Amino acid sequence: MFYARDIYGQTLVELGKKNPDIVVLDADLSGSTRTKLFAKEFPNRFFNFGVAEQNMAATAAGLASCGKIVFISTFAMFATGRAWDQVRNTVCYNNFNIKIVASHAGISVGPDGASHQAVEDIAIMRAIPNITIVVPCDGPETKEAVIAAANTPGPFYIRLGRAKVPTLENKKTFKLGKGYVLEDGNDASIIACGMMVKYAQEAAELLKKEGISARVINIHTIKPLDNQIIIQAAKETKGIVVCEEHAVVGGLASALDDIVLENHPVKVLRVGIKNRFGQSGEIEELFKEYNLTTKDIVKTVKEVLR
Repeated sequence: MFYARDIYGQTLVELGKKNPDIVVLDADLSGSTRTKLFAKEFPNRFFNFGVAEQNMAATAAGLASCGKIVFISTFAMFATGRAWDQVRNTVCYNNFNIKIVASHAGISVGPDGASHQAVEDIAIMRAIPNITIVVPCDGPETKEAVIAAANTPGPFYIRLGRAKVPTLENKKTFKLGKGYVLEDGNDASIIACGMMVKYAQEAAELLKKEGISARVINIHTIKPLDNQIIIQAAKETKGIVVCEEHAVVGGLASALDDIVLENHPVKVLRVGIKNRFGQSGEIEELFKEYNLTTKDIVKTVKEVLR
């Protein structure tokens, strides 16, 4: 079990040693986002802006305009919500080389409650042109995503959680914009991102015991989306269940719906947060309350087949 944000901080240090043009900005949360590791190693290339996320994004644009590769970090709620104007108009409109790596996304933030639980962030970032959106499923995939972002020009949004996550098995080589099959199956497809991939795998194992063959697909890149693997799933299985720790409006499910409807319509059901804010609680309690558990995925797969 790893904190993905620990892996992020360690990867930043590795990248910083190789490339002196990498600079890191944070908004008074470097302990939580783990950018403090970079700050300790490269104090002259780290800038703490305090609780001033809009200013941080605008300054990042200035640094990027001078040839720097800029990583900016804070909680997902503040990186996408509070600084959306600057992200849209200053960062993405100018297609600057800025990587927004936000932690504490989704309801797995836990006790911090609704004000800190970003469940709309993918939706509002997806609407912006020029940006690449990645939701890694575990620690190693987080490292691969951060390295890919550093080596790929243009704006990125990488969504990380607060909680520890297990390292998943059967993963394929990480490629931006390319999902991959973790478990093969021909009855239904379970397509997931982030920490929901683990629950999708667990659901597939339970379904197998009941004679239901479920294909599990990890879609780590929400934008650009892997159209091919989605269309293939629609053609080769009887229905799709989309799992995300995000609102069902505007996230992975909405992006997938567009592809399925235009190419090969099948029944698609969603395991996600349905028109609700988050609330304070332990992760297990919240996932049960918001119907994001392994049992909820199993139930939804049976519904899509019925």
